[in-house]
Amino acid sequence: MYFRLWNAQVVSSMGDWMGFLAIAAAATRIGAGSPETAVGLVMSARIVPGLFLGPAAGVLVDRWDRKKVMVTCDLTRAGMLALLPFITHVWQLLIASLVLEVCTLMWSPAKEASVPNLVPEDRLTTANSLSLIAAYGTFPFASLVFALLATVAKELGHIDALGWLGIRQESVAFWFDSLTFVFSATIIWRLALPRLSRHQREAAHEGGRAEWTQAFSELKEGWRFIFANPVVRAVNVGLAVGLIGGGMLVPLGPVFSNEVLGAGSPGFGLLTTALGFGVAIGILVVSVLQKRVPKERVFSGALVVAGASLIVAASVSWLSLALLAVGVLGICTGSVYVLGFTLLHENVSDELRGRTFSALYTLVRMCVLVAFAFAPILASLLGHGSDALFNDSRFAIRNVSVFVPGVRITLWLAGGIILGASAIAIRSLRSAIEPTPSQTVTGGVSPHGRTPADV
Repeated sequence: MYFRLWNAQVVSSMGDWMGFLAIAAAATRIGAGSPETAVGLVMSARIVPGLFLGPAAGVLVDRWDRKKVMVTCDLTRAGMLALLPFITHVWQLLIASLVLEVCTLMWSPAKEASVPNLVPEDRLTTANSLSLIAAYGTFPFASLVFALLATVAKELGHIDALGWLGIRQESVAFWFDSLTFVFSATIIWRLALPRLSRHQREAAHEGGRAEWTQAFSELKEGWRFIFANPVVRAVNVGLAVGLIGGGMLVPLGPVFSNEVLGAGSPGFGLLTTALGFGVAIGILVVSVLQKRVPKERVFSGALVVAGASLIVAASVSWLSLALLAVGVLGICTGSVYVLGFTLLHENVSDELRGRTFSALYTLVRMCVLVAFAFAPILASLLGHGSDALFNDSRFAIRNVSVFVPGVRITLWLAGGIILGASAIAIRSLRSAIEPTPSQTVTGGVSPHGRTPADV
């Protein structure tokens, strides 16, 4: 049964990536006067709404039938994408991007909340590994299909009867993308997912009209649980706050490769490749050893090693050593992601699962946005400070010259942020051994009756 849900996620993720590429292409074409600004505005419409609408989406997912939520979101995205080839203004593209993002914000928590209902507890690690592959492993295939659609668009453009459609590469991509979401909705509609509980039906009474006072109360309850439950708190801090550190590597990678490693753009390509292969290895290892892995210990330990490996990568000046350290960072990143989601699936009861995953997605978006936005600024400021303190950003230790540009200092700080997140996660997981009475009542102990192992 889960395999069918996973197939839907693969198709849906493929559609998301293709839509991302096609919307960027459409924004460049429509905003011909200032294509960079148009693309920036449209991409912001895909990121910023999650910071404000994510928590509310979690409340709705916990109140509504999750299968209907996913099907409705898929069909809405299909209809919106089918209309996108006909838009002519950037503001129309902004509205469309907002609608698509809201649907994604609803679909993802609904999917994550449904996984434990379809997968045995001892298979959750494998399920989350497959989920990560579906979410990010489809990007290369989506890029390839998007490129091939240029040829399809060229051939269709020679058909006079289709001239009124104004066929372009992104137009064909939008229509193809629309079909992927219809296919995903068809798969999900045939799944046997649990129906609404009595509490949920009562919460959505009066013809489905939401009682917003109660909804706000449920939102507060969900966030209170997230901060009170030690396991959930550890996962949120580890994944979200850790991403502030790890996310800084992406915008600073080209500068680091050029200034510190002297490898230029090819070096940055090798660094991202090492990171990607590392993530794949981490996912594979955790999946194979899932029954023998103490999840809490490995989760917190992988965070520590991730922070240390980023510091090592920033400290060396040889590409080979940097690639090795970044590869280790990728292994830890893949392990942390899979184990973090597994811990949430195992330790959160069904009625709170939607809000929990929605909060996680909101925190992750916020932290990634902070990392991408402020890492270059911070590197520049620290670079100026290093130039002011040292001659050409270099100081000597026993006749050894040490180069400390702003990008290196920032990556050291990024590694320190991950280590700080790991310390908080370890402390939270240790406190889970002896849950307080309030945690026991609100779900601090796993709904299956187990408590996290000693860390």
